[in-house]
Amino acid sequence: MMLRFYRFKQWISLLLVTVVFLAGCTSSTPSQTNGENDQSSGKASVGGTIVIAAPTEPDTMDMHLTAWYDDANTRIYDFLLARSETGKIIPGLAQSYSVSDDGKAWTFQLRKDVTFQSGAPMTAETVKLSIDRCLKICPDKLMLGPIEKVEVSGPYTVKITLTEKYAPFLTIAADFLAVLDPARVDELGDKFGNNPSATGPLVFHEKVRGASLTYKLNKAYKWSPDNAENKGAPYLDEVVFRFIKDDDTKMLEFKKGTVQIFQQVPTNYVNELENLPGVEISKTLEAGLNYLGFNNKNPYFQDVRVRQAIAMAVDRTPIVQYAMSGLAKPIHGPLPTTIPGYSQKIEDMAKEMYKRDITKSKQLLAEAGWMDTNGDGILEKNGEPFSTELMIEGGTEKQKMAVILQSQLKEVGIDVKITSVTDWLTFRDRMAKGTHEMFLNEYGWLDPDILHLIFGKGNSTKLYFETDELEALLSKGRQEIDEDRRMKAYEEVGDYLVKASPWVPLYNRETVTAYRDIEGFKSSAATGVIFQDIQLKKK
Repeated sequence: MMLRFYRFKQWISLLLVTVVFLAGCTSSTPSQTNGENDQSSGKASVGGTIVIAAPTEPDTMDMHLTAWYDDANTRIYDFLLARSETGKIIPGLAQSYSVSDDGKAWTFQLRKDVTFQSGAPMTAETVKLSIDRCLKICPDKLMLGPIEKVEVSGPYTVKITLTEKYAPFLTIAADFLAVLDPARVDELGDKFGNNPSATGPLVFHEKVRGASLTYKLNKAYKWSPDNAENKGAPYLDEVVFRFIKDDDTKMLEFKKGTVQIFQQVPTNYVNELENLPGVEISKTLEAGLNYLGFNNKNPYFQDVRVRQAIAMAVDRTPIVQYAMSGLAKPIHGPLPTTIPGYSQKIEDMAKEMYKRDITKSKQLLAEAGWMDTNGDGILEKNGEPFSTELMIEGGTEKQKMAVILQSQLKEVGIDVKITSVTDWLTFRDRMAKGTHEMFLNEYGWLDPDILHLIFGKGNSTKLYFETDELEALLSKGRQEIDEDRRMKAYEEVGDYLVKASPWVPLYNRETVTAYRDIEGFKSSAATGVIFQDIQLKKK
């Protein structure tokens, strides 16, 4: 999201040369359309090709089947609603919406000027077909909320009825309810992802597995949300995502000018890129949180005093400065500033409650029965040393964090053994089976209901922390339609989680994107890159 599928929309910033990468040829200068298409400003040109060094190759182009959403596979699509750069819900394919008094029925009034990339018009019936398909085949039904039925109330009016009040439904409409071309779905069925068609600003052209993904522009596009200055088709002719696994190779290609956008720049490259002539840097706080997690059904962590003691032993400063090269913001509470529901009151309370205090940490551990009886520096209880595993999955950053945490916890008498898992599937499998003890992980979503997806009854399959009181608070938050009262409900959730300490929030990552030879670059955690506004600089 991460709920791993959101790392990316947030999840998160994205966007040649005339690189015919699939043929193995590269050019060192961007392709441009000259003559009558040059802008009068003399600063940029219309047309041309832009290349993005993307962090991840999409598993599929079918929005209903993918497990990972980012700009590489979402930009052929539009959604019922959209988001501003700050994350505010704004009109998308639906120009307006209303909700019934009981909060269960949402009615969307659609734009009347939208066509699919095949030329067919978008209507209420096509929207219904898309949502019904998703309800049938989408693997992550949890993210769709309690949709009961979809009805056509008029040529451009869609009514979606829920089984219960569900405040995050607007997030679903803005981030998941993409509208697919039903003619292409009928033609290709479950092979739709091989040649998808929708209503977005980019049109799928070609995918070379393991190498690249190429889009052309949607020349008919004129219904861009208000997050773009250009309401029409993108200025570019072509957008190419290249999937380069090796970070050093990405860096080399970017420095040569064969890549215009370098996404999710590793922290060790940022300083060099900031000092390169002609390179611009965009830094965006993710709508997510990195944390130290506990398997709360493990005997080590069932005592709240132990969890609180560990939280008091953690110092985020070296984690941010050393492991993250300063590209993160320390967080103590359950939500970062980039997610609605963040409360400065809760953050301040958590920061004060869990400021680093080795003496108090040891005192809490002693109260829980953990003492160093043999003088070796490691606590014991009933003859068993406090020796626990910290499981990680990821690269250098996670390794550095793990070593820092290992050292910090040793100061209070906890022996931490680091286990590095080489792939996400193994990491997820161990958590699902509950064979883990401590772990480093992250989440991301633009709605505070993410906390229900982590701690709600039946959902807590990583942290294994579920209580009736917390469930009641989380349910209140997801059912309260009034925005002010809903945010207050999440303040209550935050208060509960801070005191219970079922995890240790660590930091809010700053995603870095480097770009060159382009103008009009805008990106945020809520929107990703706004492709409609990007132009190649005129040489």
